[in-house]
Formats: sequence, C-alpha cells, structure tokens
Amino acid sequence: MRTLPDKISEEHIGGHTVFRDEAGYLTDPDDWTPAVAEKFAKEEGIVLGDEHWAILKFMRDYLEEHRISADARLVFKYIGDRHGENKREGRQRFFELFPYGYTKQACKIAGMRQPRAWSTG
Repeated sequence: MRTLPDKISEEHIGGHTVFRDEAGYLTDPDDWTPAVAEKFAKEEGIVLGDEHWAILKFMRDYLEEHRISADARLVFKYIGDRHGENKREGRQRFFELFPYGYTKQACKIAGMRQPRAWSTG
C-alpha cells in the first residue's frame, strides 16, 4: 500500500536537503546520493558492500535511462548474469543482500519513489 503523498518530511543528508514520504522513500529520485544510500541502508540494518553497490548502480542506471524503476525481475536477472547464474539463483542472492525485499529495502536505498505495486519477481 502506498502512503499518502502529503505527509512529507525534510532531512539534511550529506550536505543536501531531501524530502521523504511517510514510509521513508525519496519523493524525488534525483535527490539521491551515495550518502543518502548509506543513511537509508543504516536505517534498514544493512552495511553496504560491493555487491549492494553494484545492484544500486544497476537500478540507478536503469532509472536514468528509462525514467522508471527497474522491475524486480530485471534486477534478479542482472545479479544472476553477473555471477553466471540463472534468474532464480540471482533472486536468492538478492534476498541474502536485501532480506526484506526489493521494494522495502532495495528501492528505498536506491532512492526510488515508493513503488505502486509490491513486485517480488
């Protein structure tokens, strides 16, 4: 369920002002910075490693190119391809990195707006 867009909070992260909806997602993905990712990951109990950053970069690049968030299945395929695995194995690897899922953690940390649908791939 999406939150109400009128409940916006303002935060200062890494020298920038960002605006978040009541679920903690950025209201403008263009406000995203690596410092934002670090802060949001810490809130989710995740310490970002190289594999996390590769996924976040894929998601950000996809957003930049297509102006929409990548579907979870594309992210799982990317991870599988990155490791010479299939999409199912990529999905398993993904959930080891983001245990609460694509929408709850990866999209939030990557600076996406809160997705309308809760796709898990």
